[in-house]
Amino acid sequence: MRKSLLFLAAACPLAAQISVLTYQYDLSRAGANLNETVLNPSDVSAAQFGKLFSNPVDGYVYAQPLYVPAVNIPGKGLHNVVYVVTEHDSVYAFDADGGGAALWQVSFLNPSGGVTTVPYQDTGCDQITPELGITSTPVIDPQSGTLYTVAMTKESGTYVHRLHALDSATGQERSNSPVIIQATYPGTGEGGTTLTFRAKDYKQRPGLLLLNGVVYTAWSSHCDIGPYHGWLIGYNATTLQQVSVYNSTPNGNEASFWTGGAAPAADAAGNIYVVSANGDFNYASGGPNLGESYVKLSTANGVAVADYFTPFNYAPLNAGDTDTGSAGVALLPDAAGSAAHPHLMTGAGKEGRIYLLDRDHLGGWNSGSDSQIVQSIPSAIGSLFGNPAYFNQVIYFCGANDNLKAFPISQAQMSVRPSTTSAESFGFPGCVPSISANGSSGGIVWILESSGVLRAYDATNLAKELYNTAQNSSRDALGSYVKFTAPMIANGKVYAGTQNSLAVYGLLNGGASGMAVSNAASGDRTAVSPGSIASLYGTGLAPSTAAAGVFPLPLTLGGASVTVNGTPAPLLYASAGQINFQVPPQTSIGTATIAVTVSGSPAGATAVNVVPAAPGIFLIGQNAAAVIPAQVSAGGAAAMFVTGLGATSPSVSAGVAASLNALSTTAANVTATVGGEPATVFFAGLAPGFSGLYQVNFFVPQLAPGTYQAQINAGGVVSNAAMITVH
Repeated sequence: MRKSLLFLAAACPLAAQISVLTYQYDLSRAGANLNETVLNPSDVSAAQFGKLFSNPVDGYVYAQPLYVPAVNIPGKGLHNVVYVVTEHDSVYAFDADGGGAALWQVSFLNPSGGVTTVPYQDTGCDQITPELGITSTPVIDPQSGTLYTVAMTKESGTYVHRLHALDSATGQERSNSPVIIQATYPGTGEGGTTLTFRAKDYKQRPGLLLLNGVVYTAWSSHCDIGPYHGWLIGYNATTLQQVSVYNSTPNGNEASFWTGGAAPAADAAGNIYVVSANGDFNYASGGPNLGESYVKLSTANGVAVADYFTPFNYAPLNAGDTDTGSAGVALLPDAAGSAAHPHLMTGAGKEGRIYLLDRDHLGGWNSGSDSQIVQSIPSAIGSLFGNPAYFNQVIYFCGANDNLKAFPISQAQMSVRPSTTSAESFGFPGCVPSISANGSSGGIVWILESSGVLRAYDATNLAKELYNTAQNSSRDALGSYVKFTAPMIANGKVYAGTQNSLAVYGLLNGGASGMAVSNAASGDRTAVSPGSIASLYGTGLAPSTAAAGVFPLPLTLGGASVTVNGTPAPLLYASAGQINFQVPPQTSIGTATIAVTVSGSPAGATAVNVVPAAPGIFLIGQNAAAVIPAQVSAGGAAAMFVTGLGATSPSVSAGVAASLNALSTTAANVTATVGGEPATVFFAGLAPGFSGLYQVNFFVPQLAPGTYQAQINAGGVVSNAAMITVH
């Protein structure tokens, strides 16, 4: 327990700076970064926001970039890192804040040895040109620091797919890496009873899924050519041994998984949700084929079909190539549901019909209508490719030859008409919305569209366009466009892949500017408390990236220092865009001035409200509470890590680690709830061995297995909500 606490405590101060480790931020694939504290609608305009730099790469970037803060690159120090993969079979790690040469680059090619990318002509398909290499969005395991990606190569006339596991700090292959992708599946194959995965026939199009220690790869055809199937193949993330194989049409044909590049979604119970494209369907009559279907796969024992939904009109959809599988699904939070339908997901395909499905009862197939599902809205949008997005009980769709549209949802019912739309209509293939917000406020919808323009809209009113790169094209032009791609937003910047570069956008002000202070755990900008951990955001805050390694905490880090009302503040982390610091415990209640010094010179200041208690729960990943043990059980004890609980007894000096021998407890009364039920608190105070970090120990209420909202109340002030999964 002690080692786990110290490890978690060390990681927590960076929690306010989100990592983007997978397609569309988390396994729900709902496309929202809710921890963006720098960018907000008032800042994003052509006058204040624009292109910061562009890094050249050697091929098309179909995959969404990924982001990890404070990576220790051997010989190069700490960097916030953005990862990019290309169709030229390269993986790049760039400094996310300053551009310049790659921190490292890995190529899986060896032309002199006969290893090249695959010319698109070899596939007989021009969907991806001029070459095929790495198409899908990788996935990163933050615990092991491993990046997983799948590369296709042509090797002296042979076609090969490999799953690579790379050290995210160096790009070096992990042990057992790479592994060649091969698979068989019981079924009616050519001339026999076994289907064989033939590398040349497939591309690895959907983003990778990392779930419970398994990396899942999903597969599609080249232009629907020849016999093919939808394959989902899983590999142990540590050993890279194959652990599961699923085939969507073992006694038929087609039904591939491509979803416009969207990755399979997964829920807290370990179920995977995939959408198959055109193909044979006979599941309703006892067969195994699930073409044109939304499929729920259990991973409790390998991979097996747990439930499905197939549109009533699957046959004409199949005949007309208007497949459901052109887009993936977004799993919606319980706030969108009802007592009868608490667990929802939504999606659409080429037909433009929106489906709202109950994940607990997908509905199977009915002839004549889709009346068995929660909702079916015909002709709602243009053909959808990629994914919808969700924010604040609104679902955003961007179909081809259609506008960006916002559909409110409440009590498991979507409005059949959008509440707001963009003024612009977008041609093929529409766009994939990606949302940035600070909790439930400051929402911005970002899109890349086929004219090669990055656009930003106010999430509350899509008629209000905040910014687009054509407003100052000489400064901000994207350069080129890759279909089905989504921008990625992290730590005050927007990252967009093109045909030959990674373009990076952000606030334009030079020096230490655009500053704002927030609770480091919750991201709340309204107030901080004495002794708590806070985050200072802006631009030009520190010359280099650094993290404190010892206690007491330093007063200068990365060439920067911070004062609170003139008192030096201990620093935990410093970078150009963010400084995490401890508010000195002696800070007076009221308005405080936060001043930053860069390389010994005053660089700027801002103000923040200081209150006796401003509780914030630290998050691990996307809105998951930082708790130990990792497997929380009903009735069991757990510790939640927070900041902002105020004064303690005994008090602990600024920057000094709290003692294990003399526990410091909070002066304020602290209570907790999980799933709206009281959770008995038996300790609230400073986490031993750390500075500014508090822990709240409590007994989990007697709840059924599931994911619940947890909150802390300190002295009458309620924290942010974070999710706890009860097993």
